[in-house]
Amino acid sequence: MARIRIAATGVIVAGILTLPAAGTSAQTQPPAVRTAQASQPEAEEGSTPRRIRRPPTRLRVYPSFQAEPDGVYPRYFPGGNAVRVCNVSYVQEFRPSGTVITPHMHCVWRPG
Repeated sequence: MARIRIAATGVIVAGILTLPAAGTSAQTQPPAVRTAQASQPEAEEGSTPRRIRRPPTRLRVYPSFQAEPDGVYPRYFPGGNAVRVCNVSYVQEFRPSGTVITPHMHCVWRPG
């Protein structure tokens, strides 16, 4: 029963608060302000509105670079006696959880 009284009281308070707002009306602008605003050109009767044609959307298509099943990318032939030379170093990385040291490896093909 107490919940019904609280709900009824809430409805009454909301109704009382909206009463002053019901009697108000919107203000109109003075005529000088109304004429200073930009006006839309009136279309003549019988004429159709002009349609602006956009150029067709251009989509750029890039080749999908995926590693082969053996995991080597890019796939090219470096030569008969080529040797893969790798440089490994430790690098500091600044992460939100804190600074960490991670190994980084950079490999290139050199003629053998």
